[in-house]
Formats: sequence, C-alpha cells, structure tokens
Amino acid sequence: MPHHSFDPLAGRRTDADPEIDVFVWGTVFLDMIFAGLPHAPRPGTEVWAEGLASCPGGIANLAVATRRLGLRTSLAAAFSDDDYGDFCWRTLEEQEHIDLGRSRRFADWHSPVTVSMSVDHDRSMVSHGHPAPVSASELIGTPPRSRAVMVDLAEDEAFGGSEATWVDVARSQGALVFADVGWDPHQRWPRHVLDRLARVDVFMPNAVEAMAYTGTSSPVEAVYALADRVPVAIVTDGADGALGIDARTGEEARVPSLRVHEVDPTGAGDVFGAALLVGTLAEWPLEQRMTFASLCAGLALEQYGGSLAAPGWGDLSDWWTALVSDPSGDAYHRSLRRRFAFLDDIVPRVPVSACRRASATIARRADVPALD
Repeated sequence: MPHHSFDPLAGRRTDADPEIDVFVWGTVFLDMIFAGLPHAPRPGTEVWAEGLASCPGGIANLAVATRRLGLRTSLAAAFSDDDYGDFCWRTLEEQEHIDLGRSRRFADWHSPVTVSMSVDHDRSMVSHGHPAPVSASELIGTPPRSRAVMVDLAEDEAFGGSEATWVDVARSQGALVFADVGWDPHQRWPRHVLDRLARVDVFMPNAVEAMAYTGTSSPVEAVYALADRVPVAIVTDGADGALGIDARTGEEARVPSLRVHEVDPTGAGDVFGAALLVGTLAEWPLEQRMTFASLCAGLALEQYGGSLAAPGWGDLSDWWTALVSDPSGDAYHRSLRRRFAFLDDIVPRVPVSACRRASATIARRADVPALD
C-alpha cells in the first residue's frame, strides 16, 4: 500500500479478512490515445491531434480504477518482454501499486496495442494483438482469496465449460462476483450467457447490451428482467444515468449522470464499476453506491485517456470541497449537495496527499494539457 493512501474499508477490516480486496484477470493493452482531433481521419489524409497520452489499457483500466479508490488490487495478465510490456508492467506495479503476483512475462509474444481517437465526445479504436500464450486457468492457478472478483459475463475462460473455473473457486472462497458484458460483434446475444448470472452477485451492463440480452425495449424493462436472475442488477444508460435493483435488500434506485464537459469516454464504464464495487464492499445503501459511481465516472469523462482518467480519493475530495464552497444556489447545485451529502462524512478523513490522477505516458512529459 502506498504512503498516504486512503482506505475506504479501514473500519471494516479484521485480521481474518483476505489481503486482496479485488482480483481481476484479462488482457492488458498498451493504449495510445489521440485527443482533440478536428475530425476522424479520412482516406489519403493526415490529421493532427492536439494531445497524445499513452498508458496501460484493457483490463488495466479496471485495475487502476479500483486501486486509485483505495482497494488492494491484484491483476493476473500476460505481459510481453518488449518495451511496451516493460512500460505497462512498471506503471502498474511501481506507480499504481497493483499486485502482479499472478501475472507473467513472455518472450516472443508482443504486447497488444490499441490506438484510440477521440472525436466529438466519442471514440474510435484500432487494436492489434494475439491470444495470450497461456490460458486463464494456467496463469491464475488457484486464485488468491479476495473480497471480490470482476469479470466479463461472456468470457468462456471465466464461466465456460462443465467444470468449476477460477471464478467459481474464488466465489467458494467468499469473493463476491461482479460482472459486466461487452458488445456482441455478431449481434446474436446468446441467452445462455444470462444463465451464468446464477454464479454472479452483481451485474452491471450498459442499457444497449442489457436490452439486447434480455430482449426488452427499455432500460427499465431490462433491469427488472435481470433482477429476476441476479441479486444486484445495475443498468447504466449514459447521459441518462443508471438504474438498479438490490433484491437482497429490496432497494430500487435511479440516479442521474453528472453534468460534465466530456472529452473522452474511454474507461468510464470501468470507473463506474470500480466505484460501485467500493460502495458495495463498504455496505453503502444502493442509491449511495450508484451516486458515487456516477460521480467517479463523470470525473473520468472530463479527462483524456482510459486509466489515466480514473480518479483517486484526492480528486473526489477536491470535487466535494469545491462543490461545498460554490455559492451557486440553483436547483442543480442544491441537488448535488443533497445527493452527495454522504461524502461529508468521508472527505474529512481523506488526507491532503491522497491519490490523484496520474500522468503515465511513454513520453517524458504528458502531452495532454490539464483541463481547467
């Protein structure tokens, strides 16, 4: 644990608890984010970007987001021994203080790479990579005992087959299973994927994917359909916020998104999931968990670059302090102060030097200017 880190679970920890709060597995990409493009590249032309950032991406977005929010995070992933792999490994282990004890380096396998281009508050991506040299089960072995794991519901290495997977082992050891699901490139939306929710505790798809998999026509219908299958169902709906049901407590909630100056959506969903995990482990009420997640995701949207944009407790403390000091008395600001009032019990315990966003980049200086 780095010095001056804020631990949101400090009051709940006992000697019998696992050392790891969240364990994740997946592919780490070297992300190169071109920001401030005037328009998307057209054939035969060259476009200059206002900014460039480089950082670990893919599953690293999620691992960094949970770590910056104070959770003890362990990541299992394959890394190349090329320069990109060196950069990603060094950034995650030395700068972000993520445990890589179940990650491995491989020769003669190059790092997966994604180029992300941010244009008009949306992004386009080009990726290249090859399958990892070993399977998840071979890489992980017996997973470390943890409070939670986060997985993709459609990932066969996490849920497929008739035998127990590493996810099942983690759950048998007491871990809560958090899952989301990605876009089906074939748009078949196989229903057997939802059958896997019997092995999940919290499911967090976005509205498009939730409606597609459940065959419903609205986010509201989708969240009710999912709540019949999983203890906690959360459906995110972009600018329209999120809605959720906790069948364990009978709570239902709908929270709006923050008004933000959105510059890059890369990784915002991972940040939402990480923040929801924090609130769940801290046993906050459902509405507070979702409100906190919407704040963290909103702050991420205001910055460029996947894992670079994930906020830490220092950023959250700065936001709340500024809001409390803001003299604006309009309905929106009154609503913010009311909905986020629970932060008033947390922020005083956050040290001034608490974790804030990083500026990890292959260049010696970040090329992306800080936003006002």
